[in-house]
Amino acid sequence: MTRTGTGVKRPAAPVAREEKPRTGNGYRPVAARRAAGKALREAVPRSSHRVWAPPPGRRDPVELLLASSAGRLPQLVPIRFARMAQSPFTFYRGGAALMAADLAATPASGPRVQACGDAHLMNFGGFATPERNLIFDINDLDETLPAPWEWDVKRLAASLVIAARDLRLSAEEASAAARDTVRSYRERMGSYAGMRALEVWYDRIDLDRVLKTLPREKDRERLQKRLAATRQKNQPEYLFPKLVEHRGALPVIKDEPPLIFHPTAAEAPGLRSGFQDAVARYRASLPEHVALLFDRFRLADVAIKVVGIGSVGTQCSIALLLADDHDPLFLQVKQALPSVLAPFAGPSRHANQGQRVVAGARLMQAASDLFLGWLEGENGKHYYVRQLRDMKISALLAGWDFAALQSYGRLCGWALARAHARSGDAATLAGYLGQGTTFDEAVAEFAVAYADQNERDYLGFVAAIREGRVPVAEEA
Repeated sequence: MTRTGTGVKRPAAPVAREEKPRTGNGYRPVAARRAAGKALREAVPRSSHRVWAPPPGRRDPVELLLASSAGRLPQLVPIRFARMAQSPFTFYRGGAALMAADLAATPASGPRVQACGDAHLMNFGGFATPERNLIFDINDLDETLPAPWEWDVKRLAASLVIAARDLRLSAEEASAAARDTVRSYRERMGSYAGMRALEVWYDRIDLDRVLKTLPREKDRERLQKRLAATRQKNQPEYLFPKLVEHRGALPVIKDEPPLIFHPTAAEAPGLRSGFQDAVARYRASLPEHVALLFDRFRLADVAIKVVGIGSVGTQCSIALLLADDHDPLFLQVKQALPSVLAPFAGPSRHANQGQRVVAGARLMQAASDLFLGWLEGENGKHYYVRQLRDMKISALLAGWDFAALQSYGRLCGWALARAHARSGDAATLAGYLGQGTTFDEAVAEFAVAYADQNERDYLGFVAAIREGRVPVAEEA
């Protein structure tokens, strides 16, 4: 045990250990697993999760962010930092590496799950299943790795407080949004603990269930309008002319520098061969029936595309494939770096970081993209592949009031509990969480304290930009 600056005892940080293949541990009744979870409270009381104090020797956030740019395209790093500098909320979204280091010094009860690694509220949303149904789930798993389950819950809760401040909601509303999100996680985990194993695995949060969670008619109408617009934008008739132009008879992806541009041979060594080897390696990662479908398409063009905040600077591309002149398939090819959790939770057992992301997505998501796969490029970098957009719907926070944020937070808490219940033991976690509000209130208090820390770090980051320590570049 160690002591924080507040005098509260804090369990030592989890010891990093190599991820091992999961094996069965023998049958234990649900009641026994619940009791085992409850017993964990003796070593790590639920109230201990309320504490946040910077650990001794905490690394300078600016130095850590600059170090996290290693391996990224240098000309895009200033765009990443400019996006992070817009607000404390955008800073938080781009700073997963900062919080990973901080979470490693917080209490952990022991059980591990397949963690998202970057579970802020903007990394949840809707997308289409291979059967073309719309579901709500975690939709960004670049940092996924087995780790303590509390880390995801705390990052999500803190994101609610930071988002509430961004929306100019009151301090009471910010705290309540975080608390309700954690309560949703706890209550849903309790429900999953009582379900059969296959029921947990098959459970998904589809559109009808999402609509039922929204108490206000205006929120349901707003969502349905978003869905209609998203369906329209995902039609080939919309995407093809928006992203593609013809140069002579050949369709190519439109250049929109600095956000979309064609790579040089130095940036993409496979360019000279038409990426034939890379395509073959990606195809080998697909299930046989998907590989057969993929064979109907030929690669027509590849361009680098800047995405997100945390991913800016990594080599992310879009690929245009054609089965016929007007039968396109757009794939997103994203570079996969080692998870920000790896220094603290242990390295992945997958040698290819793209495979790590794919394996984590298949564990955590109720349904994953049909074309989800991975490869190693000729430059030795690791990538994972999925369809571009494919009915992807993310939250648009602008204009939200407390009720809207509260409803969305509860939905995120549900989705996170479902994801953790697939790889972890729901009964053990439910036993630890209990039926009271002790854990909810503790994590909400942590979330407020960490939101304060995020603001301090953000101000230091902005000061470093003014001092010229951090490069920024405006987007066209």
